[in-house]
This record gives sequence, C-alpha cells and structure tokens, in this order.
Amino acid sequence: QVQLVESGGGLVQAGGSLRLSCAASGSIFSISAMAWYRQAPGKQRELVAGITHGGSTNYADSLKGRFTISRDNAKNMVYLQMNSLKPEDTAVYYCHAEVLPAGLAWGDYWGQGTQVTVSS
Repeated sequence: QVQLVESGGGLVQAGGSLRLSCAASGSIFSISAMAWYRQAPGKQRELVAGITHGGSTNYADSLKGRFTISRDNAKNMVYLQMNSLKPEDTAVYYCHAEVLPAGLAWGDYWGQGTQVTVSS
C-alpha cells in the first residue's frame, strides 16, 4: 500500500516562508511525476507545481518566482519552498504522485493535505 504524507504547513504572516515536504512510503517500485496542488475554501483544486523524475519542473503562472518544487528520488520525497507568501496562498496543499507499486499497475496517489494559512 502506498501512502503520501505531507508536513510543514502552518500559520505564517504575509511575506513569510514555509517549506512543505511530502514523503511517499510503502511497496514502491518507481515514482514518475510528483506535484503539489492546493484548494482554497470554495474553490477548485489547482496545480501549484509539478516535477518529473528527471527534475523538469512546471509551475502555475501566478506562482512563478515565489514557489520552488524539488524532489529527492532516493528518499521518495518532494518539497515545496514557498516564499513571499500572500493571504491568497491560504489553502490546503496536497501532494500527488504517479506511483508504480511493486506488483501493481501505475496509479495516482494523493496525500491527506496540509493547511497553509497566511495572515495579513
């Protein structure tokens, strides 16, 4: 069974920084793309940033320059460094991964989410 567990969320003042982490665990043979999504109250879940196994990244246009995604393939982890945070960044942040579990087919897996609240 594959699990994704996020950490690092919390309350921060506008202009501050947070670093989110997501650890994938279980019987994992391989992980392809990993990504961070977020969902604010009353809004749809949206892509924040994605990263391939080889390290190629993509970002939501509105977040370029403030957020940085990275990963550690050896540890099955993905990170999101968030700088110059704004109140509109307040949301639940979810980790997503395309995982090949041992003995199974490729599948999409989600973490439970971590709350990020930015106060003005």
